Amino acid sequence: MEYKKMILNRDFYNRDTSRVARGLLGKVLVKESGGIITSGIIVETEAYYGPGDPASHAFGGSTPRSSIMFGKAGIAYVYLCYGVHWLLNIVTEKKTIPGAVLIRGLKPVDGLGDMQKRRRAAGTGSRLTDGPGKLTVAMGIDSSDNGKDVTDPGSGIYITDSDLGNKDFTIQNTERIGITNGKDRLLRYVVIGL
Repeated sequence: MEYKKMILNRDFYNRDTSRVARGLLGKVLVKESGGIITSGIIVETEAYYGPGDPASHAFGGSTPRSSIMFGKAGIAYVYLCYGVHWLLNIVTEKKTIPGAVLIRGLKPVDGLGDMQKRRRAAGTGSRLTDGPGKLTVAMGIDSSDNGKDVTDPGSGIYITDSDLGNKDFTIQNTERIGITNGKDRLLRYVVIGL
């Protein structure tokens, strides 16, 4: 599939964070590395805002870590969680207004064998990529991807529109998981039936 012809443009990300989080469902995350292409349909996301969102890295304002969230929409924000897993977020909103969408789950499409090797796991289902740390390992996403422009076909990491995702899927809207503060907000989006 020629993914580069369908890369989402900056305007897609340059809007309300929860709208972007919901809109990313059914789109395809693609990672190119060393001649290897892996991809997966996005099936779970979470929205994070700025100072009004106690679960956000931008809650306390701009810091060396969170400053990327105040920048240009469509930029990958990759950070190490608990010193163990890299997590992939995409910056949203207009410049100076912080926001990011955490990519929490994928349905593998391309490069399944490479995903299995990276995860040291067998299986063909979404269990390989059913968590934010699992999917970054499977896709080969790490700190070198932080700050890359996912709207740029030359960045090696991008998100495309696709007819692979069933446009008629059901979306479940729930509380975010794995956080303590701001847990009550319904900012997690999950595809049901894909």
